[in-house]
Amino acid sequence: MYTEKQVWDPLTRVCHILLILTVVGGWLIGEFRTFSIMQWHFYCGYATGGLVLFRIIRGFSGPTEIRFSSLLHSPHNILRYAATLTNKQPSGTPGHNPLGSLFILLIVAALAGQVVTGLFSKDDALFFSGPLASFVSESTVLSVTSLHNLNSTVILVLVGVHVTAILFYWVWKKENLIKPMITGKKK
Repeated sequence: MYTEKQVWDPLTRVCHILLILTVVGGWLIGEFRTFSIMQWHFYCGYATGGLVLFRIIRGFSGPTEIRFSSLLHSPHNILRYAATLTNKQPSGTPGHNPLGSLFILLIVAALAGQVVTGLFSKDDALFFSGPLASFVSESTVLSVTSLHNLNSTVILVLVGVHVTAILFYWVWKKENLIKPMITGKKK
């Protein structure tokens, strides 16, 4: 029998929800951009940057379950956990399991990279530039803009993996990972 444990504090849950909104909003505006709404892409990027910075700070000073020290696992532990994925039982791990921990580190890095490259990017079609684009050469702006565009695809893939993993755990392992992000409690 599993008992419920408080694993996600209110700040972690609010940060997660706001990240969903700013990342999805920023992607949608960037993908379907027009001159009249492009400034909102920047606002979403700034908000995402603030949330990522907040998450990084909390990775060193927040609750145990979200600290980077709790997210670092050896390759052996990650592979050992991956071997249990076919078991039809909940993981029983408080916080993130070793694969989930690896994912969190990847998504934080990808989002940080997206924010930084956005600061130096340029959209010639709409005459918009990131606030730091004028401080670097045109060739650097072009390279960073390409990275920004490529990384948006990487983030989409990571989001897809994240949603797929949540559905997999819900259907296969009978472990609801959505409820803990709402209530803070996990079985």
